[in-house]
Amino acid sequence: MLAAVAAVLASPLRAQTPESVWDDVVAEWRAAVRDEGIVGASLARVQDGRVVALESEGMADLERGLPVDDQTIYHWASITKTLTAISIMQLRDRGLVRLDDPIVAYVPELREVHNPYGPMEDITIRHLMSHSAGFRGGTWPYAGGEPWQPHEPTEWSQLVAMIPYTKIHFQPGSRFSYSNPGIIFLGRVIEKVTGDVFEAYVDKNIFRPLGMRRSYFDVTPWHLLPHRSNHYFVREGRREPGGVDFNTGITVSNGGLNAPVGDMARYLAFLTGAPIDGADFDAVLPRASLEEMWEPVVPIGDNRMGNASMGLSYFLYERDGVRVVGHTGTQRAFYSFFYMDPASGSAVLAAFNTGSSDETGPDTDAVRVRISGRLVNELFPRVRASGGAR
Repeated sequence: MLAAVAAVLASPLRAQTPESVWDDVVAEWRAAVRDEGIVGASLARVQDGRVVALESEGMADLERGLPVDDQTIYHWASITKTLTAISIMQLRDRGLVRLDDPIVAYVPELREVHNPYGPMEDITIRHLMSHSAGFRGGTWPYAGGEPWQPHEPTEWSQLVAMIPYTKIHFQPGSRFSYSNPGIIFLGRVIEKVTGDVFEAYVDKNIFRPLGMRRSYFDVTPWHLLPHRSNHYFVREGRREPGGVDFNTGITVSNGGLNAPVGDMARYLAFLTGAPIDGADFDAVLPRASLEEMWEPVVPIGDNRMGNASMGLSYFLYERDGVRVVGHTGTQRAFYSFFYMDPASGSAVLAAFNTGSSDETGPDTDAVRVRISGRLVNELFPRVRASGGAR
């Protein structure tokens, strides 16, 4: 009996506190950022709605001599998709849409998509939110990459022109396949139903109620330029700036978000349900609707974080009865992630501003995978073990 007790007390879960795990991961993160040659990065831990740790490393902009600090504004790329999904749930809760409505009821241009599995009326808003509609992954149906080409389509008409050359790749609802166009079509639904442009709708219905006063899409307002991070591509061992801003065009609902870590922490406080000053959570979405978004819709499979599935635009992971919710973002040379354990009010997020165009540059994605994996698999269980579950 005594030996069993001693073994439990000596276990890694008992031996390390959340703070010691965090310190260890931060040390690894700093070393990785430096060793890989990542220009700048931020890493934060949120507990019960408060930023309990915010780490900065490197430079936000080499040309301006601007170091990364707690006000640095990053591009969060596909994490934008979660805001689009919340917007759809708002419209659902107001009786303006239903998740099982056919997408063609709101985006009739999609009737021209080639669907060998049945009529396009069978594809629903829920299918798009869960990345199970069968659309391709990328926005463009071809591989571009020429410097004179736009980063993304800038007009809805450009997407409409591609629709007759688009097909459904599998039986809708049968499996998961990550799709950027699907989320773009949801952005179109928001605009058609509300009469607002997507950016204005999110600002009024998410940013303002949550107090995310420095969050915006695409072009940086002049008063925030001193805090905006550049991004860097490494080619043949040289860092090339990608520019402070770029236009995500008509794909803004898919990946146009810019925000400082502090604003993203307010977003995570909302997701975890921890009350914070200056925020009206109920004005954004009732807790029951958020929980509905975190119910598995389609399986993905096992990975380093556990049994993975897709909810309504959130990635879900379950291991030993613990549910983790999150999303990542990758666009141009920006990389990011957030993960949270809603039951314990614990969350983490990170952003990086450097990517590689060849083998001479940093493997930023590998750093992201390694650091996020340790936080989910080591930090979250220790928060729970220390009494953080609520």
